[in-house]
Amino acid sequence: MSAKSFLVAPSILSADFSKLGQEISAIEEAGADWVHVDVMDGHFVPNLTLGAPVVKSLRPVTKLPLDVHLMIDDPDRYVEDFLKAGADYITVHVESRGFSKELLQKIRSQGAKSGITLRPGTPLSDIEPFLSEVDLVLVMTVEPGFGGQSFMVDQVSKIEALSKWRKEHSLSYLIEVDGGVSDKTLSHLAEADVLVAGSYVFKNDYKQAIKSLKTLP
Repeated sequence: MSAKSFLVAPSILSADFSKLGQEISAIEEAGADWVHVDVMDGHFVPNLTLGAPVVKSLRPVTKLPLDVHLMIDDPDRYVEDFLKAGADYITVHVESRGFSKELLQKIRSQGAKSGITLRPGTPLSDIEPFLSEVDLVLVMTVEPGFGGQSFMVDQVSKIEALSKWRKEHSLSYLIEVDGGVSDKTLSHLAEADVLVAGSYVFKNDYKQAIKSLKTLP
């Protein structure tokens, strides 16, 4: 049996923002597959980060897909800005005030990939009605809002259930995992496709860290 392989998406939330362009070039050279961009509005989660202008400034810096995770109250109001900025994947929370099936369809209709995600305390049943409308499902294995949290093992069952649902319903969405991902938690993630890692990549040797997440023997 061949080893399970993953796409690795370093989260720039943990990068050095004073040299963000250099950081993205460095992770690209180190073998990253995607660039994960956490967008927080200070309302949906108690933290505030970058917006669409920064995403726009990153687009010329890298050819890697820009994987934008909107942790914001009203994604419908801002999704157009991120589409224009060059986001390749846009993931929205089912709990957000502006979430709708139409929003997912809008993202797809404008040439980007649509994603859906949920907080750890939200049951998977809340997103099941929308799974045929998405290209990506993001499982949060920490509470959204801050980097550097510990991996929540109890969320692994969601990853496994999403893999089973995908097969049973002949869907093709990717399963992404974000939160506490490292070589120590990799063994829990066999059913995932894309791994987001912030602290683990940016606080270690980029190339070695990314390589350690690429395959599960």
